[in-house]
Amino acid sequence: MSNTRDKKDHTAISVKTVKKILITQPRPETDKSPYFELAKKYDVELAFHPFIRLEGIPAKDFRKQKIEISNYSAVIFTSRHAIDHFFRIAEEMKVSVSQDTKYFCITEAVALYLQKFILYRKRKVFYGADGTNKSMFDVINKHKENEKFLYPCSENQQDNEIVGWLKNNNCEFATPFMYRSISNDVKEVMSRQEYDIICFFTPSGVRSLFDSFPKFKQNGTKIGAFGNNTSKAVEDAGLTLEIKAPHPQAPSMVSALEKYLAVILKRK
Repeated sequence: MSNTRDKKDHTAISVKTVKKILITQPRPETDKSPYFELAKKYDVELAFHPFIRLEGIPAKDFRKQKIEISNYSAVIFTSRHAIDHFFRIAEEMKVSVSQDTKYFCITEAVALYLQKFILYRKRKVFYGADGTNKSMFDVINKHKENEKFLYPCSENQQDNEIVGWLKNNNCEFATPFMYRSISNDVKEVMSRQEYDIICFFTPSGVRSLFDSFPKFKQNGTKIGAFGNNTSKAVEDAGLTLEIKAPHPQAPSMVSALEKYLAVILKRK
Protein backbone atom coordinates (compact mmCIF):
# COMPACT_ATOMS: atom_id res chain seq x y z
CA MET A 1 0.00 0.00 0.00
CA SER A 2 2.20 2.78 -1.21
CA ASN A 3 1.46 6.49 -1.25
CA THR A 4 -0.65 8.49 1.18
CA ARG A 5 -3.42 6.88 3.16
CA ASP A 6 -6.32 8.40 5.03
CA LYS A 7 -5.75 6.63 8.33
CA LYS A 8 -9.31 7.20 9.43
CA ASP A 9 -10.72 5.14 6.57
CA HIS A 10 -7.47 3.22 6.08
CA THR A 11 -7.69 3.62 2.33
CA ALA A 12 -4.88 2.18 0.21
CA ILE A 13 -3.75 3.96 -2.93
CA SER A 14 -3.10 2.13 -6.19
CA VAL A 15 0.43 0.83 -6.61
CA LYS A 16 2.58 0.57 -9.74
CA THR A 17 5.35 -1.53 -8.26
CA VAL A 18 6.02 -3.72 -5.25
CA LYS A 19 8.30 -2.56 -2.47
CA LYS A 20 6.69 -3.71 0.78
CA ILE A 21 4.80 -6.92 1.49
CA LEU A 22 2.89 -7.74 4.67
CA ILE A 23 2.78 -11.40 5.68
CA THR A 24 0.00 -11.84 8.24
CA GLN A 25 1.88 -14.54 10.13
CA PRO A 26 4.71 -14.56 12.70
CA ARG A 27 8.23 -13.97 11.45
CA PRO A 28 9.96 -17.26 10.55
CA GLU A 29 12.21 -18.56 13.29
CA THR A 30 15.13 -19.12 10.92
CA ASP A 31 16.82 -16.75 8.50
CA LYS A 32 16.93 -19.63 6.03
CA SER A 33 13.23 -19.21 5.33
CA PRO A 34 12.40 -19.00 1.60
CA TYR A 35 10.64 -15.71 2.39
CA PHE A 36 14.01 -14.06 2.95
CA GLU A 37 15.44 -15.56 -0.22
CA LEU A 38 12.44 -14.08 -2.05
CA ALA A 39 13.00 -10.65 -0.50
CA LYS A 40 16.66 -10.65 -1.52
CA LYS A 41 15.99 -11.89 -5.06
CA TYR A 42 13.33 -9.27 -5.82
CA ASP A 43 14.61 -6.48 -3.57
CA VAL A 44 11.37 -6.19 -1.60
CA GLU A 45 10.82 -5.49 2.09
CA LEU A 46 8.85 -8.06 4.07
CA ALA A 47 6.98 -7.36 7.29
CA PHE A 48 5.57 -10.15 9.45
CA HIS A 49 2.70 -9.56 11.84
CA PRO A 50 0.16 -12.19 12.94
CA PHE A 51 -3.39 -10.94 12.44
CA ILE A 52 -4.80 -13.61 14.74
CA ARG A 53 -3.78 -15.54 17.82
CA LEU A 54 -4.93 -19.01 18.72
CA GLU A 55 -6.41 -20.01 22.04
CA GLY A 56 -6.69 -23.66 22.96
CA ILE A 57 -10.08 -24.98 24.01
CA PRO A 58 -9.69 -26.49 27.51
CA ALA A 59 -10.18 -30.22 27.86
CA LYS A 60 -13.23 -29.67 30.08
CA ASP A 61 -14.91 -27.76 27.22
CA PHE A 62 -13.77 -30.28 24.64
CA ARG A 63 -15.52 -33.04 26.61
CA LYS A 64 -18.83 -31.25 26.03
CA GLN A 65 -18.53 -32.14 22.33
CA LYS A 66 -18.79 -35.83 23.33
CA ILE A 67 -16.17 -36.97 20.83
CA GLU A 68 -14.00 -39.91 21.87
CA ILE A 69 -10.60 -39.53 20.21
CA SER A 70 -9.77 -43.20 20.69
CA ASN A 71 -12.79 -44.20 18.57
CA TYR A 72 -11.22 -42.77 15.41
CA SER A 73 -8.60 -44.48 13.28
CA ALA A 74 -7.49 -41.58 11.09
CA VAL A 75 -6.85 -37.86 11.55
CA ILE A 76 -6.87 -35.08 8.93
CA PHE A 77 -4.51 -32.17 9.56
CA THR A 78 -4.50 -28.95 7.56
CA SER A 79 -2.12 -27.00 9.80
CA ARG A 80 0.57 -27.33 12.43
CA HIS A 81 -1.76 -25.59 14.87
CA ALA A 82 -4.25 -28.43 14.50
CA ILE A 83 -1.48 -30.93 15.27
CA ASP A 84 -0.39 -28.99 18.36
CA HIS A 85 -3.88 -28.84 19.79
CA PHE A 86 -4.83 -32.41 18.88
CA PHE A 87 -1.95 -33.82 20.91
CA ARG A 88 -2.47 -31.22 23.65
CA ILE A 89 -6.07 -32.31 24.10
CA ALA A 90 -5.06 -35.98 24.01
CA GLU A 91 -2.49 -35.36 26.74
CA GLU A 92 -4.83 -33.30 28.90
CA MET A 93 -7.48 -35.99 28.65
CA LYS A 94 -4.91 -38.75 29.17
CA VAL A 95 -5.90 -40.38 25.88
CA SER A 96 -3.35 -42.72 24.34
CA VAL A 97 -3.33 -42.23 20.57
CA SER A 98 -3.05 -45.62 18.87
CA GLN A 99 0.17 -46.41 17.02
CA ASP A 100 -2.01 -47.63 14.15
CA THR A 101 -3.59 -44.21 13.64
CA LYS A 102 -3.30 -42.89 10.09
CA TYR A 103 -2.56 -39.21 9.47
CA PHE A 104 -3.59 -37.38 6.31
CA CYS A 105 -1.95 -33.98 5.92
CA ILE A 106 -2.49 -31.09 3.51
CA THR A 107 1.25 -30.69 2.78
CA GLU A 108 4.52 -32.47 3.36
CA ALA A 109 5.58 -29.67 5.74
CA VAL A 110 2.54 -30.31 7.93
CA ALA A 111 3.20 -34.05 7.78
CA LEU A 112 6.83 -33.64 8.83
CA TYR A 113 5.71 -31.55 11.81
CA LEU A 114 4.19 -34.74 13.23
CA GLN A 115 7.75 -35.80 14.10
CA LYS A 116 7.43 -33.51 17.11
CA PHE A 117 4.81 -35.87 18.55
CA ILE A 118 5.18 -39.32 17.02
CA LEU A 119 7.78 -41.75 15.76
CA TYR A 120 7.25 -40.73 12.17
CA ARG A 121 8.62 -43.82 10.47
CA LYS A 122 6.49 -46.14 12.54
CA ARG A 123 3.24 -44.37 11.84
CA LYS A 124 1.17 -44.16 8.72
CA VAL A 125 1.51 -40.61 7.44
CA PHE A 126 0.20 -39.39 4.08
CA TYR A 127 0.09 -36.00 2.37
CA GLY A 128 -1.08 -34.47 -0.86
CA ALA A 129 1.26 -33.92 -3.79
CA ASP A 130 0.75 -30.19 -4.29
CA GLY A 131 -0.81 -28.73 -1.15
CA THR A 132 -4.36 -28.64 -2.47
CA ASN A 133 -7.42 -30.24 -0.93
CA LYS A 134 -7.88 -32.26 -4.13
CA SER A 135 -4.47 -33.88 -3.88
CA MET A 136 -5.12 -34.74 -0.24
CA PHE A 137 -8.53 -36.20 -1.17
CA ASP A 138 -6.81 -38.38 -3.80
CA VAL A 139 -4.64 -39.84 -1.05
CA ILE A 140 -7.48 -40.26 1.45
CA ASN A 141 -9.60 -41.94 -1.21
CA LYS A 142 -7.08 -44.78 -1.47
CA HIS A 143 -7.31 -45.51 2.26
CA LYS A 144 -10.79 -44.45 3.34
CA GLU A 145 -12.36 -47.88 3.56
CA ASN A 146 -13.01 -48.93 7.17
CA GLU A 147 -11.53 -45.68 8.53
CA LYS A 148 -13.19 -43.28 10.94
CA PHE A 149 -11.85 -39.76 10.50
CA LEU A 150 -11.21 -36.92 12.91
CA TYR A 151 -10.78 -33.48 11.36
CA PRO A 152 -9.59 -31.18 14.19
CA CYS A 153 -10.24 -27.52 13.45
CA SER A 154 -10.85 -24.10 14.88
CA GLU A 155 -14.13 -23.29 16.57
CA ASN A 156 -14.63 -20.41 14.14
CA GLN A 157 -12.95 -21.86 11.08
CA GLN A 158 -13.19 -25.14 9.24
CA ASP A 159 -12.68 -26.08 5.63
CA ASN A 160 -16.16 -26.75 4.29
CA GLU A 161 -14.70 -28.38 1.18
CA ILE A 162 -13.13 -31.07 3.35
CA VAL A 163 -16.34 -31.59 5.31
CA GLY A 164 -18.31 -31.73 2.06
CA TRP A 165 -15.95 -34.32 0.59
CA LEU A 166 -16.19 -36.53 3.65
CA LYS A 167 -19.99 -36.35 3.52
CA ASN A 168 -20.18 -36.98 -0.22
CA ASN A 169 -17.90 -39.99 0.09
CA ASN A 170 -19.96 -41.48 2.92
CA CYS A 171 -17.09 -41.31 5.38
CA GLU A 172 -17.67 -41.65 9.08
CA PHE A 173 -16.13 -38.54 10.62
CA ALA A 174 -16.22 -35.89 13.32
CA THR A 175 -14.94 -32.31 13.33
CA PRO A 176 -13.85 -31.59 16.90
CA PHE A 177 -13.13 -27.98 17.80
CA MET A 178 -9.83 -27.90 19.67
CA TYR A 179 -8.87 -24.21 19.44
CA ARG A 180 -10.29 -20.85 18.45
CA SER A 181 -8.84 -17.87 16.61
CA ILE A 182 -8.98 -14.38 18.09
CA SER A 183 -8.40 -11.17 16.14
CA ASN A 184 -5.32 -9.14 17.00
CA ASP A 185 -5.47 -5.36 16.99
CA VAL A 186 -3.60 -4.49 13.79
CA LYS A 187 -4.20 -0.74 13.76
CA GLU A 188 -0.62 0.10 14.64
CA VAL A 189 1.09 -2.21 12.18
CA MET A 190 -1.19 -1.08 9.35
CA SER A 191 -0.92 2.61 10.17
CA ARG A 192 2.84 2.90 10.61
CA GLN A 193 3.63 1.28 7.27
CA GLU A 194 2.20 1.25 3.76
CA TYR A 195 2.09 -2.10 1.99
CA ASP A 196 1.82 -2.97 -1.67
CA ILE A 197 0.76 -6.58 -0.99
CA ILE A 198 -1.02 -8.17 1.98
CA CYS A 199 -0.99 -11.97 2.24
CA PHE A 200 -3.67 -13.78 4.24
CA PHE A 201 -3.62 -17.38 5.41
CA THR A 202 -6.96 -17.85 7.17
CA PRO A 203 -10.48 -16.43 6.95
CA SER A 204 -9.94 -15.25 10.53
CA GLY A 205 -7.03 -13.13 9.34
CA VAL A 206 -9.29 -11.39 6.86
CA ARG A 207 -11.87 -10.83 9.59
CA SER A 208 -9.17 -9.38 11.84
CA LEU A 209 -8.38 -6.71 9.25
CA PHE A 210 -12.00 -5.57 9.18
CA ASP A 211 -12.30 -5.80 12.97
CA SER A 212 -9.58 -3.15 13.16
CA PHE A 213 -10.63 -1.25 10.02
CA PRO A 214 -14.34 -1.73 9.26
CA LYS A 215 -14.10 0.78 6.40
CA PHE A 216 -10.99 -0.71 4.82
CA LYS A 217 -10.74 -0.01 1.09
CA GLN A 218 -8.34 -1.89 -1.15
CA ASN A 219 -7.67 0.82 -3.74
CA GLY A 220 -4.76 -0.87 -5.49
CA THR A 221 -3.33 -2.97 -2.70
CA LYS A 222 -2.68 -6.46 -4.03
CA ILE A 223 -4.17 -9.27 -1.95
CA GLY A 224 -2.78 -12.79 -1.64
CA ALA A 225 -4.59 -15.72 -0.02
CA PHE A 226 -3.59 -19.24 0.95
CA GLY A 227 -6.33 -21.85 0.86
CA ASN A 228 -9.80 -22.00 -0.66
CA ASN A 229 -11.57 -20.77 2.45
CA THR A 230 -9.22 -17.81 2.78
CA SER A 231 -9.71 -16.93 -0.88
CA LYS A 232 -13.47 -17.05 -0.41
CA ALA A 233 -13.23 -14.84 2.69
CA VAL A 234 -11.21 -12.28 0.73
CA GLU A 235 -13.76 -12.19 -2.07
CA ASP A 236 -16.74 -12.21 0.30
CA ALA A 237 -15.22 -9.13 1.95
CA GLY A 238 -15.42 -7.34 -1.39
CA LEU A 239 -11.68 -7.43 -2.05
CA THR A 240 -10.00 -8.34 -5.32
CA LEU A 241 -7.78 -11.41 -5.05
CA GLU A 242 -4.72 -11.45 -7.30
CA ILE A 243 -2.30 -13.92 -5.68
CA LYS A 244 -3.68 -17.33 -4.82
CA ALA A 245 -2.14 -20.50 -3.40
CA PRO A 246 -1.90 -23.38 -3.29
CA HIS A 247 -2.17 -24.69 -6.83
CA PRO A 248 0.00 -27.09 -8.82
CA GLN A 249 2.35 -24.34 -10.03
CA ALA A 250 2.47 -22.61 -6.64
CA PRO A 251 2.06 -24.98 -3.68
CA SER A 252 3.06 -22.29 -1.16
CA MET A 253 2.50 -18.59 -0.64
CA VAL A 254 6.21 -17.97 -1.27
CA SER A 255 6.04 -19.65 -4.67
CA ALA A 256 2.83 -17.76 -5.55
CA LEU A 257 4.49 -14.47 -4.59
CA GLU A 258 7.53 -15.34 -6.67
CA LYS A 259 5.45 -16.04 -9.74
CA TYR A 260 3.63 -12.75 -9.27
CA LEU A 261 6.80 -10.71 -8.72
CA ALA A 262 8.46 -12.30 -11.74
CA VAL A 263 5.60 -11.14 -13.93
CA ILE A 264 5.69 -7.63 -12.45
CA LEU A 265 9.41 -7.34 -13.14
CA LYS A 266 8.93 -8.41 -16.74
CA ARG A 267 6.45 -5.58 -17.19
CA LYS A 268 8.95 -2.96 -16.09
